[in-house]
Amino acid sequence: MPEINNIVRSRLCGLKDIYVAEVTKNDGETYTTGTPVKLARALSAKVTDKFTQEKVYSDDNVEEIVEQYEGTDLEVNVNTLAPQDYALLFENLYKNGFLLKASGDGAKEIAIGWRAKKRNGKYEFTWYYCGKLERPDLNYETQEDKVKTQTAGLKGTFYARSKEDTIDGKKKNLYAIQVDESNLLESDATASEAITNWFAEVQEYPSYE
Repeated sequence: MPEINNIVRSRLCGLKDIYVAEVTKNDGETYTTGTPVKLARALSAKVTDKFTQEKVYSDDNVEEIVEQYEGTDLEVNVNTLAPQDYALLFENLYKNGFLLKASGDGAKEIAIGWRAKKRNGKYEFTWYYCGKLERPDLNYETQEDKVKTQTAGLKGTFYARSKEDTIDGKKKNLYAIQVDESNLLESDATASEAITNWFAEVQEYPSYE
């Protein structure tokens, strides 16, 4: 008897466990990363997947609408960044207790992942495969009667990876992978297993072909 797919729509109500992994290879044949590292305590995240649409006309009517992925804008707010985080996200050197920032230090290509809690107690798990983050603005203020604390805001651009995967007979350049725990069926054993250790590695869609 086939499983009944009752769609569960539960609102998001939390965010935690932001992890980052350095992309070590990203070409047409191979995509690899280092071991994910927890970044900082999560405050908020805003994700904007950007697509452009162009109408194609023929016979005085719209023949089709061509849609193209342009990239993803990501804004992440965390409680603070340690010097080790700067060395992870950027080409800054952390050595012998010193954080060294040089003019030629660029942003590293990274993957970023997190999990977001839903009202039903389940989680939505996410990895974005390729992108770079901008350095946060730093605000320093004198201490007053009411203590103010500063947070770190990171903005970045993410994009599809170069490696082409074949899924259901179609070639795809993936830019993210996601699992909604609320909607997993018993037959979704691989996805269920993946979320038990989601941050051990940047997750891949399993090859069934």
